Parts: sequence; C-alpha cells; structure tokens
Amino acid sequence: MNKILLHIEGLAVFALSIYLYGYCQFSWVLFFVLLLSPDVSMLGYLFNNKVGAMLYNYFHTYTTAIIVILLGLLISNQTALAVGLIWLAHIGMDRMVGYGLKYPTEFKDTHLNRV
Repeated sequence: MNKILLHIEGLAVFALSIYLYGYCQFSWVLFFVLLLSPDVSMLGYLFNNKVGAMLYNYFHTYTTAIIVILLGLLISNQTALAVGLIWLAHIGMDRMVGYGLKYPTEFKDTHLNRV
C-alpha cells in the first residue's frame, strides 16, 4: 500500500508541475528538451556506486528542485522558475513509474524498490 501511495504522489507532483508550467505559459519545446536532463547525473556511476548514488540523489530529490523554484519566484527569474518546474516534473515522473533515490550498493537499489 505504501508503494502505491508513493507512485500516486509522483503522479500528483508530475501533474501539478505540468499544470503550473502551462499556466505560466512557458515554452513546451524547452520542457521536452530538458525533461530528461536530470538523468545526466547517472554518469556519476562511471566513477563508482557511491559517487553515482550521491550525484543521482542530488538531482532527484524534490528539495533541490523546489529551492530552484523558490529562488525563481524570489528573484522574479522566469528561467529559473521554468527549469525548476521541469526538474520537479522529471522527479515526479520518475517516482510515478517507480524510480526512487539510490542506495550506494548498486544502481538498481532504490528507496521505492529494486528496479
């Protein structure tokens, strides 16, 4: 049951991010170009599992994306706001399909399940 709730939470974050992005009338081209960009953080696994998990988790935690969104709102920077919403949408999308934060043991070990 908890696992289902985490997937629903991811769906809610994904949907809300897309709604807010559209509401702000940002570029959909930018959205689709940047949607998968946080996955570049997987390159950390080329060094080792610990570095890979640390880098991946930094780019896949809601906190970092929310800080970018808040910063964009605080300084009235539309680019930061757009990037933060795209980033948040990516994380929500990942959670929705079952990808979670990584443990340093190996890439497939996440806080949601073993992928």
